[in-house]
Amino acid sequence: MGTIDYKSYLKDAKNVYVNNTAAELIQLASNFNEGLLTVDGSFSVDTGKHTGRSPKDKHVIADQDTEDNVWWENNARIERGKYDLLEKDMLEHMKGKNLFIQDLHAGTDPDERIKVRIITEFAWQALFIQHLLILPQRSQQIDFSEDLLIIDLPSFKTDPVRYGVRTDTTIACDFTNNKILIAGTYYAGEIKKSVFTYFNYTLPPKGIFPMHCSANSDSKGRNTAIFFGLSGTGKTTLSADPERLLIGDDEHGWTDKGVFNFEDGSYAKAINLSKEAEPQIYDAVRRFTTVLENVIVDTETRELNFNDGSLTENTRAAFPMAFVGDNVSKDGMADIPSTIIMLTCDAFGVMPPISKLDSNQAVYHFLSGYTAKVAGTERGVVDPSATFSTCFAAPFLPRHPIVYGRLLKEKMEKHNVQTWLINTGWSGGPAGVGQRMPIQLTRNLLSAAINGDLDNIEMRKDEYFNLMVPVSINGDSSYLNPIDTWSNKDDFDAQAKKLVSMFAENFKKFESDVDLEIIKSGPII
Repeated sequence: MGTIDYKSYLKDAKNVYVNNTAAELIQLASNFNEGLLTVDGSFSVDTGKHTGRSPKDKHVIADQDTEDNVWWENNARIERGKYDLLEKDMLEHMKGKNLFIQDLHAGTDPDERIKVRIITEFAWQALFIQHLLILPQRSQQIDFSEDLLIIDLPSFKTDPVRYGVRTDTTIACDFTNNKILIAGTYYAGEIKKSVFTYFNYTLPPKGIFPMHCSANSDSKGRNTAIFFGLSGTGKTTLSADPERLLIGDDEHGWTDKGVFNFEDGSYAKAINLSKEAEPQIYDAVRRFTTVLENVIVDTETRELNFNDGSLTENTRAAFPMAFVGDNVSKDGMADIPSTIIMLTCDAFGVMPPISKLDSNQAVYHFLSGYTAKVAGTERGVVDPSATFSTCFAAPFLPRHPIVYGRLLKEKMEKHNVQTWLINTGWSGGPAGVGQRMPIQLTRNLLSAAINGDLDNIEMRKDEYFNLMVPVSINGDSSYLNPIDTWSNKDDFDAQAKKLVSMFAENFKKFESDVDLEIIKSGPII
């Protein structure tokens, strides 16, 4: 695990708590005043200035193993000598502190499972990652020899001059020696995503496709569907189907055998959470030992206020998958996908509610990673803002997006996987003018796609986005041709061409790396 023996530094810690249970950790977190124990038995913490990830502060050691394999446009470099100095200083920083160690597994597939040791300064962070990764049997934690070591010390601030980093917050990855250092941020999501980043580096050379996606299946682990989509597109909501088994809601791998979850927990958004809209998540969030980040708690009653975003809109809850209920896969695995769903929330109001993609189109839209957000409102007029996050996972990609795009195409073509692009955004006009796609329409279209009901229906080619769109479904053509939902056709034409131009401009950075067929499969001006 590298040249520095971290274990020799543990003897100088004030206390070292190893593999405590969830109940023990929440008691320790409360005893050490790390946050507030709520009336429900969950535990809420304030993560300070960092209420989300710091992707620009992620650094990777540039050495002979990584130089030609890392996507350096997306990952900052750190010299080996600077990394070693940072590691030594962080280990020295552990002296006299309470430390919490968790020995966990990542990856539900026994053939691809790795052992992860996490060292943190806080009991609540140890509890957080215990919930999200896979808790081994006690016997498996004896003589634990980790494949990946993560040291997370939020109170350690990194000096940019001394360590050659960007700010006083740093996530430093040593892929050669399987170590990740996290400093200067109390946001625990960095721990979770460090494991995902590691898988994104190690799995592609083995022909395994790491995916930022949710996944579900039928009750027997078959007819698997995977859902790609950025925040706000409905990935979690649509994959949590009461008629299907949830495999996982965030991170998966695709092998020659099937799909497996990297985790055994959920990191759910909590802002504006309600029992009516998301009953399963609402109940899970209010369970004993659930960890809440930046959720406001009444200091007297200890009641939760999910509608208060005064600290951040990115309030989060971490809990085991078992808290979600019985409609969850027991082993976190399923067959090879038969359906891929790519979700977008088009606030321009011009994309069809559902389109079928061939393998070239799937790669184009996967590399594009498009969604749109509402930028701001003035007298009901909204200017949508386009977001392109390649592979729906740009912050977590250590390798070039083309690596993941090729894996997608290979697996689609090998297994004849049906792929659909579903727009959960607006119709009849842009956000502020048109209306959001009815959720029941989206659910019906999704169900029809997964069940194969759309396989043999009549299709038309969309003249703007170059996609095949159903003409009607069960005799109903509502919403299927977006221009028909707009009162002013010229406005639609202008808005659609504007978005097409954005797609084309964004895709220029990939044109030298992909086949001409993929370029031609994108939207056309």
